[in-house]
Amino acid sequence: MAFVPPRYLIPFHPKWIPHHFVDVMIIGGGIAGLRAAMAIDPSLTTLIVTKDRLQESNSSYAQGGIAGVLSPEDCFEDHVDDTLTAGAGLCDREVVEMVVREAPERIRELIAWGTTFDADDGELVLGREGGHSHHRVAHALGDATGKEIMRAMIKQAQDVLKAQIWQDTFTIDLLTHEGVCRGALVWNPRHGKTFVWAKQTILCTGGAGQVYRETTNPLVATGDGHAAAYRAGAELADMEFMQFHPTVLYIAGSSRSLITEAMRGEGALLVDCNGHRFMPEYDDRAELAPRDVVSQAIDQQITRTRHPCVYLDLSHLDAEWVRGRFPGITKRCREFGINLPEDRIPVRPGAHYMIGGVRVDEQGRTTLPGLWGAGEATSSGLHGANRLASNSLLEGLVYGARAGEGAAAAARLMPDSFTAVPLENPAVEPLSEWLDLQDVRNSLKSLMWRAAGVRRDGPELASALDSVEKWSRYALTQQLSDPRGWELQNMLTVAGVMLVAALRREESRGVHLRSDFPETNDRQWGQRLGVSRTS
Repeated sequence: MAFVPPRYLIPFHPKWIPHHFVDVMIIGGGIAGLRAAMAIDPSLTTLIVTKDRLQESNSSYAQGGIAGVLSPEDCFEDHVDDTLTAGAGLCDREVVEMVVREAPERIRELIAWGTTFDADDGELVLGREGGHSHHRVAHALGDATGKEIMRAMIKQAQDVLKAQIWQDTFTIDLLTHEGVCRGALVWNPRHGKTFVWAKQTILCTGGAGQVYRETTNPLVATGDGHAAAYRAGAELADMEFMQFHPTVLYIAGSSRSLITEAMRGEGALLVDCNGHRFMPEYDDRAELAPRDVVSQAIDQQITRTRHPCVYLDLSHLDAEWVRGRFPGITKRCREFGINLPEDRIPVRPGAHYMIGGVRVDEQGRTTLPGLWGAGEATSSGLHGANRLASNSLLEGLVYGARAGEGAAAAARLMPDSFTAVPLENPAVEPLSEWLDLQDVRNSLKSLMWRAAGVRRDGPELASALDSVEKWSRYALTQQLSDPRGWELQNMLTVAGVMLVAALRREESRGVHLRSDFPETNDRQWGQRLGVSRTS
């Protein structure tokens, strides 16, 4: 961005604010953050900070399941190949092989910690989703896998690890001194601001779907970790790649609800407003093509028919089986007068998973010493330009474990000389006029959906970036006093970085579809793009 955001969001001085000291600080309480905590030696002091309740994360809302080679008919090579194919040439093969080979062990850990996956006569029932060549997706409660996994992991963290957890606590900024991350400045309504000084910090803050008007993400997914890491000087990568889920329940005026890909894996068909099944015209894999292909096909079909959505048709499937396999979706649809499987489900794409994030190596190290990362807040090279379905919970487990182990090992090597660093950030003159945060937020979300949605082009991206930078020049230079303001500042920062990356990549690849550059150009763009605050 031409506009460089201030280093810190709020004024502070070490004499004004309480101090708290820990060996390892974990920011984020989703699957990656909790798995990181479980990898840390109990002899070390560990603090988990999460901006809402532990149950409120993208992990909890995951429906489809977690992928892994769990059947004798499947093999690691096929899971690797499926991931590489979906990633459209930008996956890091070594990372893919590492994650895929660790998957069975990580899933067995979940079972040992009390996760109850759907089973038949003691054998896991495995589903198939778009882009997968085998049935390899373990699921729970039919269509509430994330909820069940998080229930078991939260119980393990609270009852067994006795982890120190601060809920309803907003991480405002990462603290750095002499080029090293030293912890974070946090806030909660009971205690106000607190300096948390940590020997090592692990960033597991999840995604940024709330940057878009249409999204499956909960309200907490405002890209806070992405923005804080960017301000602190860490490198971000793959920020042009936001994955749009093809099938989001579309009811005008209601919040958007995810309709799991597993439905298509079990035989649901996509039809347009005329009842025409259109996916075979776009891809030989039809409804089981990867998410980027299906989302772009739906977007094109909506344009062709001039109808706001398409429909999932399950009418040819057994009614009792559908309701048993997808109880959560059946209940949600019934709230809107849609009776499954007789009635078709109106769907359209929505922002679902942020592929881009803080660049990490195979151990979860970021480019900022003292800072580690795992899960959706990071860019590991696993997903390339398009994430394979049900690889996200898997990535959170694998990288959570690795980041936790690495951070713990690094913390053990550091002396117990806990001291606060003399950091301070001066106050600035406030705006003389009132800033309507909600109006800017709504405008940003609509702008990003129009300009950086399923289909993009250079002039619209450039115009959107100009608007974001104009808003940023007055919204980011202010020192706001509550989470709504800080969220907006983070969303503006993340949106600006996403637009810059989308403008730079002058080709179409995976989830990044440029109508002005419709072809894939491996020679010029067969590489991942990085960006930092100083670049």
